[in-house]
Amino acid sequence: MSSQTSEGGVVGSASRDALLAQRLVELADTLVADYDVVDLLDRLVHACVELLPVAESGLLLRNPDDQLEVLASTSEATRVVELLQVQSAEGGPCVECLSTGTAVWVADLASGDQRWPIFAERAVDVGFHSVHAVPMRLRHEVIGGLNLFGHQGRALSEPDRRVAQALADVATIGILQQRSLHRATLLGEQLQTALTTRVVIEQAKGVLAEYGQLDMENAFRAMRGFARSSNRRLGEVAAGLVDRSMSPDEVLGADAPQGR
Repeated sequence: MSSQTSEGGVVGSASRDALLAQRLVELADTLVADYDVVDLLDRLVHACVELLPVAESGLLLRNPDDQLEVLASTSEATRVVELLQVQSAEGGPCVECLSTGTAVWVADLASGDQRWPIFAERAVDVGFHSVHAVPMRLRHEVIGGLNLFGHQGRALSEPDRRVAQALADVATIGILQQRSLHRATLLGEQLQTALTTRVVIEQAKGVLAEYGQLDMENAFRAMRGFARSSNRRLGEVAAGLVDRSMSPDEVLGADAPQGR
């Protein structure tokens, strides 16, 4: 595999091979009965940033109504750019990836020769100069896309592309793991549950951000850290914050504001 010299967290092929093996084992360990698919996909997009020469990563899924939803992202900027593609009539590379079932590699969004000028301009405005979209596919069915954003205008090497597809395949396996002979029905239910959980998580982020005077990214980090340290599902913690059965103080701990 090629060495990473920028944007990714690993330098040297041997180091990345070892970290890739470690992350795949960790992701496989989460695929147990009653696993938390939202937490699994959050771990996966962060692994992409560790293992590949990209700055941010996000994940789009089709819901049961065949609409696209952002289910995981490594930053708010990534989430906004993903939503722009979904909501814009011209779409973007990630939407095209889901439509065609093939990967889309855009090395330089600032080149001026883009099929998606609105998306390219907005992405460059927030600091992204490359985007790569990898399909999450089972046979002929594309259920989502793993999207990789770079601050530099650069292409991914062939080994990098293979790692990206392997990670997308892990995400696909995670979502489809519990399917049965009636997989289509169960898949729709599971995706709907995951998407509903994501909505609750966004609401809970707002609760923590307001209470703790935090930005949305730090609010999510606090909630995710509490869920993992207390061995609870992320969706369970989020629901507790939204329905007020759990106090923000409990989640924020020492970082909670005083006198409230």
